[in-house]
Amino acid sequence: MQRIHFETEHSLFRESFRSFLQKEVIPNQERWEEAGMVDREVWVKAGEMGFLLPWADEAYGGLGIKDFRYEQIMSEELAYINEPGFMLPLHSALCGPYITEYGNEEQKQRFLPAIIRGECILAVAMTEPGAGSDLAGMRTSAVDKGDHYLLNGSKTYISNGLLSDLVIVAAKTDPDNKHAMGLFLVERGMLGFERGRKLKKLGMHSQDTAELFFNDVKVPKANLLGDGKAGFIYLMQMLAQERLTNACGAVAGAEAAFQATMEYVKERKAFGRAVADFQNTRFKLAEMRTQIDVAQVFVDRCVMDHNEKKLTAEVAAEAKLFTTELLGRVVDEGVQLHGGAGYMWEYPICRMYANARIQRIFAGTSEIMKEIISRGLKL
Repeated sequence: MQRIHFETEHSLFRESFRSFLQKEVIPNQERWEEAGMVDREVWVKAGEMGFLLPWADEAYGGLGIKDFRYEQIMSEELAYINEPGFMLPLHSALCGPYITEYGNEEQKQRFLPAIIRGECILAVAMTEPGAGSDLAGMRTSAVDKGDHYLLNGSKTYISNGLLSDLVIVAAKTDPDNKHAMGLFLVERGMLGFERGRKLKKLGMHSQDTAELFFNDVKVPKANLLGDGKAGFIYLMQMLAQERLTNACGAVAGAEAAFQATMEYVKERKAFGRAVADFQNTRFKLAEMRTQIDVAQVFVDRCVMDHNEKKLTAEVAAEAKLFTTELLGRVVDEGVQLHGGAGYMWEYPICRMYANARIQRIFAGTSEIMKEIISRGLKL
């Protein structure tokens, strides 16, 4: 299906980023998977190419390109090669904006250049052992001590948990107000900031997901983003872009799974003919093709609405819900059409299946998306 919202410069950017992935990422994927994390060097190389925070102002080293289509392209291309560990979208589209939107000028000058160069890897720490989608239920606290905050608590399931040099940590700042929280920039090496084990997961094996611990960490007031009690609002304001980023990757992941399945059923023989020749196979593929095309049109429209600052939280939730559920169905059908081979790790569809499952959980579960959408209906 022809997509109409990209222009010539976007196609050129896609070619450049695809070439970067072919040279710097694809040859290393198997090794990264075994190591449980990517190389730091790939971040620096991405920075040299201008792929990190391309929307940031030139004064900080960015390109000043404020067009979400570029973030969409990078999310798609990473999904096409099924690379879950090199979480460039997390760094650029999810974490970076917190600093530019809520940070002061001193913070921007201090952190953004290294972030854009890939020398300072970002992570955001919201989830806790007892608080996932329910952010108001978090227990990590930050107590105002005059010239600093004393941070205590723990976070879990944190992407870029081991490699990150700067972590945006959400913490309660008023015990009497469950929605009063601050966002703190916790730097690598701060006394009391410790990283736990790299977590073993169903999929995303090249992603260094980890636990983080904060034991009397003295966070300078200069490392507080914005208002110390407005963090909950900041998080809510950023979730629409986070969910749109998920949607961009999810529909691209569905496309990748569809193509892998197409290739397999054309070659695989059963009962003397190609699996693709059976009516059931053709009907399944027809359903997938239709649903992916519909999802892509919707996501592309959401991207353009987001560029014009018209994307609502409800529509972003719709995009995240629809595309991640679709991805789950497509990878499942893909495994089924592969037969026993689909359960073998050496086949791309098996790794796609494992990597896809989390999509319906992180950045807000499907159930939370339905809750957000239903609230917008004003029943």
